[in-house]
Order: sequence, then structure tokens, then C-alpha cells
Amino acid sequence: MDLVLVRVLFVLLLGVICFVLRPFNLSGLLSAALGLMAACVVIAFELRVRALSLRRLIGAVAGSLLGIFGAAMFCMVLRSAPLSEPTSAGLQIFVLLLMTYVGLLVGASKGDLLNPAALGMVFAGERPQRRSAKILDTSVIIDGRIADIAEAGFIDGALVVPEFVLRELQVVADSTDGSKRQRGRRGLDMLQRMQSNPAIQVQIVSDDFPSIREVDLKLLELAKKLEAKVVTNDFNLNKVAQLHHVEVLNINDLANALKPVVLPGERMNVLILKEGKEYNQGVGYLDDGTMVVVDHARRVIGRTVEIAVTSVLQTASGKMIFGKLDENGKAAETVRPAPVEITR
Repeated sequence: MDLVLVRVLFVLLLGVICFVLRPFNLSGLLSAALGLMAACVVIAFELRVRALSLRRLIGAVAGSLLGIFGAAMFCMVLRSAPLSEPTSAGLQIFVLLLMTYVGLLVGASKGDLLNPAALGMVFAGERPQRRSAKILDTSVIIDGRIADIAEAGFIDGALVVPEFVLRELQVVADSTDGSKRQRGRRGLDMLQRMQSNPAIQVQIVSDDFPSIREVDLKLLELAKKLEAKVVTNDFNLNKVAQLHHVEVLNINDLANALKPVVLPGERMNVLILKEGKEYNQGVGYLDDGTMVVVDHARRVIGRTVEIAVTSVLQTASGKMIFGKLDENGKAAETVRPAPVEITR
């Protein structure tokens, strides 16, 4: 809110100054409009600069200074050339703008090659800030749980969404397949939901790697470049990231870690839904989706029974609980009493 107030005061102040001084011999209203327009351009430039990393900002400043120095040397040659004064002045201005512009762009693009930490403790805070960024892949955006996790405050740093991931989401959202189209639109809705939350910092980056075709490999290269972590629920991407020595935050691993701990010997109520793979087994599920395999439960399919946990198996795809019916083999469902007819 303070920054907004400062920007508004800056725009008004520049407009009043131009109205009073009337540059270029313009009328008061035209001068004020020119001042307001110039202030808006400055604020737009300031917003773009704020989004730059420290490395790119240093590269842009260094490139601009080198461009100005080169333009000054070139203008010294132009002054001694046999040209008319207006032509010489026009060429000097053109060379100055050209060299500054080229230096700015080249310096910003090559700024990632710099190492600000080598300049001392002044830039020591830049590196942890970059490492706190989290790059989202397409699957975790469509999944949607990342929005709930971020809103709960369990994710720190910026959530980075590359433009090539946005393009993939748009392709899925425009698919002729109804289920794919629904998943793509869900992903776009999740992004809009996170962007509208002021407590969540979402950054859209344009970094791309044209020589790499696979989106997953582009994500890994971007993570290396930004020294960031990749957030996903893709099992295969998780394995490939480990081979590339890229840190990954897997939403499925987090969900498995948050499941309630069940120990052998505990008792629970489970609705038996279907037969198991082995003889006379029944299968049910807990509220969080954990599969429960119950021995000798085939005859109670469709009923809620009380079981005793015998073992718990942790697999790569999740947790499985094995149990058996209580000693009496009775169902745990509540039996409703028969209605009693009341005679008057």
C-alpha cells in the first residue's frame, strides 16, 4: 500500500512540475499530460526492473555503461567528420541510443553468468532467495493440491510457472477429448486461484530451451539454472530428477507422510467393497484412499466390519494395510431394530 501511495504522489508531482514549467513551450494541459505519461512510463519500467534477478540487473547496468562508453568514443570520431551540424547531432544521438539499448539487452541476457556472491557479503542474500523458488510442472498444477498447500502456508518462496508449461496446459485445455479439456481448464483455474491470493507469490518466467523438446527435461534445466526445486506428483519425473541431481518436492510423498500411522494390533472399521486377489480376501478403502486387504472377508462384501490390523506395507505407490476379521467374525455395522407396531 505504501508503494502505491508513493507512485501516485510521483505521478501527480511530475504532472504539476510539467504544468508549471511548460517544457517545449507547450500549453499547460499538454505539459501536464506529458508529465503524467512520462511518470507512467517510469513506473512501468520500475515494475519490470523489480521482477529482474540481481544477476540480470547487474548485467543490464554493466552493459548499459559499456554501451554509453562505446557510444562516447564513436561520437568523438563523428565530431571530426565533415558533416553538417544537424546530421552530426542526429547520428550521435542515434549511436548513443543504439549502443545503450544493445548493451542493456546483452548485459541482461548474460547476467546469469555472473556470480554476485563473489563480490562480498553485500550480495549474500541473493542466493538463498533463488534457492527458495519452486518450479511447478503441469501435473501438479492440474492436481490442484498445491494451491491448498500454498494457501496453508507450507510453501515458502516464489512459485515459478514457465511459459512452456502454460503452453502445455493450454494445449490440454483446448483438446477435443472432454476429459483432457476438463483437466486443462482445472489447471488454469488453479493458477488463477493462486495468482489472486496476495499471500502466494506466483511468477511466470519466459526462460525456454529450444534445443530440448521434452517438457520434463526443460523443467530440470530451468531448475538447474535458477537453483530451484521442482514440485510434481509425476513418479517418472521424480526418478529422472534424481539422476540429474535436481531436488524434487513430490506431492504424493507429502500425502503419504500425512496419512495416519496404523500399527499392527489396532482395530478399525472398514467397508468391504470387493474381492481381493487371493482366495477369500476382501478389499476396502480408508477415507484417505489407503487400500485395506482383509482375510476371510469375502462373505461380508458390502458390509462394514471391525478388523484387527496384522501388518502395514509401504510401497512406492502408497500404503497398504492388511488385517483380519475379529475373532468372532462379526460385522461391525449397526443393526437397526425391527419396527414395532403400535396399536391404539
